[in-house]
Amino acid sequence: MTRSRRICALLAALLVSGGLSACGKHQSTGPIRTAETEGIYLDINDLKYQVQFSRQLNPADIQDKPYLVGIPEQERELKSGEVWFGIGLRVQNETEESLRPAEAIEIEDTIGEVYEPIELEQENVYAYRSNDLIPARETYPLLDSPGYDTPSRGALVLFKLTLTGLNNRPLELTIEGRKIPKQTGIVDLDV
Repeated sequence: MTRSRRICALLAALLVSGGLSACGKHQSTGPIRTAETEGIYLDINDLKYQVQFSRQLNPADIQDKPYLVGIPEQERELKSGEVWFGIGLRVQNETEESLRPAEAIEIEDTIGEVYEPIELEQENVYAYRSNDLIPARETYPLLDSPGYDTPSRGALVLFKLTLTGLNNRPLELTIEGRKIPKQTGIVDLDV
C-alpha cells in the first residue's frame, strides 16, 4: 500500500471512530432523536412517545398516593436525600400491528448519574408496563384504563432520585426502542 493510501485509510478510520465515539453512552444502532422539552412526540421504532408530566411525588399528598402503590418492598423506603420522581408517558401506535412499548428507560443528570425506573407491582393501575401490548392504531395507556382517566393521560414511570441529582438539571429521559436497529429518544425534562 502506498503512503498516500495508508494516510487515507488512517484518516477514514479516525473519522469512523470519531463518529462512533460522538454517540456517547447510548447504545442506539439507529438514529438518536431529541426533544428540547416535554410534550413533543418522539418517533422511536414505529411508536410515538410523549412525556405528559415529570415531577417529584409526595407520599403525603392525596393526589400522589395512588401513584406510589405497588412499590416492591425492598424499594419502599427512601434514604436521606432521596425523593420519588414520576414521569407520565403516553405512547401512540400508528401501525397496523400490536406492539410492545420500550423497556429501556432511564434518567441521567448533568454529572452523568443514571437512574433506572422502579418496576411496580400489578396493584399499581397507573404503572407503565413494557410487556403490555399496544393494539394497532391505539394509544397507551389504553382508553378507559385508570392511566388514561388521569388528567395527564400518561402511564407512570417511577424513579428514586437523589436531591443532588434533581438539582443537576436539566435531567434527560432516555427511551430506547425494541426493534433492530434500535432507535433512541432523549427528552429534556421540565423539572
